[in-house]
Amino acid sequence: MERSRFFSQQAGREIDVPRHARARFGIGDVVRHRMFDFRGVVFDIDPVFANSEEWYESIPEHIRPKREQPFYHLLAENDESSYVAYVSQQNLLPDSDGGPVDHPNVDELFEQFANGRYRMRRSLTH
Repeated sequence: MERSRFFSQQAGREIDVPRHARARFGIGDVVRHRMFDFRGVVFDIDPVFANSEEWYESIPEHIRPKREQPFYHLLAENDESSYVAYVSQQNLLPDSDGGPVDHPNVDELFEQFANGRYRMRRSLTH
C-alpha cells in the first residue's frame, strides 16, 4: 500500500498515512458520538490517528479505537458544555436531530447552516 507522511502538531511528529483514506463525514457535517451523549460539527479531519500517545493511552483499552481510520476534530456540545473533541470514525454517526450546533466557535469557522450541515467560511477555504 502506498503511503505518505504529514507532520502532526498535536502528536509533535510525522505520521504515516495511506495515500487513499476514506472519510465518511466531511467538514461541516453534524455528527453524534456512538457511545457518549454529545454531538458536534466537523471542522477538520486527520486521515489516521494524529494526536499524542498520552491522549491515545488515556482511552480505556476495551474501547480504544484503531489508529488506522479517519479521526475528526469537532466543535462539540452536550447538555452541560461546549468543547473541542477528537473522535474516531468508528465512533461517529450522522446526527438525527438535524439542527444546528450551539457551540460558541461555530460562527468563527462556518457561514451558514442549511440542509443539516454547515458551510465553511470562504475566507478559510483554499
